[in-house]
Amino acid sequence: MALTLEDIAQLFAGRGGEQYAGEPVTQLEHALQSAALAEAEDADDELVTAALLHDLGHLLHDLGETPTLRGLDDVHQYRALPFLRGLFSDNVLGAIAGHVDAKRYLCATRAGYHEALSDDSRRSLQLQGGVFDAQQAAAFIARPGADRAVRLRIWDDLAKAANLPTPPLSHYLARARRCALRAA
Repeated sequence: MALTLEDIAQLFAGRGGEQYAGEPVTQLEHALQSAALAEAEDADDELVTAALLHDLGHLLHDLGETPTLRGLDDVHQYRALPFLRGLFSDNVLGAIAGHVDAKRYLCATRAGYHEALSDDSRRSLQLQGGVFDAQQAAAFIARPGADRAVRLRIWDDLAKAANLPTPPLSHYLARARRCALRAA
């Protein structure tokens, strides 16, 4: 079943107050901070929307608190896609789907990136396949939209600041409405 923007708002209302695994922010705060960082860098509506929704899979599939501590990869980057397909373009869906592989890519190609990851991001990295080797990194960055997934990943990593003011969810849902494929 495809979600509407109203369904997404309700999902954040119901589960957005939950702690973002191992971080000093809630799920909603993390989503809003990611979108605010994208907006601050003049990202288009599709990339701001992807930044807002990149972790929606966590809200759709409850594995409890900090699943990485139990050795579980929740494959959240894919969980939301069936619910968002038909509502958003492949540009939005591709950035969401690619943000985990972008972490694996950045660990392989950017000095100091791995060391700067949070503890939970390092644990999930291992569960998600680990750091790309040179061939995997080259194949990833050659994919259409990989550059957008990398930008999203960087905002994702930065969007973990306690008590950071952001525009409200309604602001970003208005941007999402502008790039929706159908009336939402």
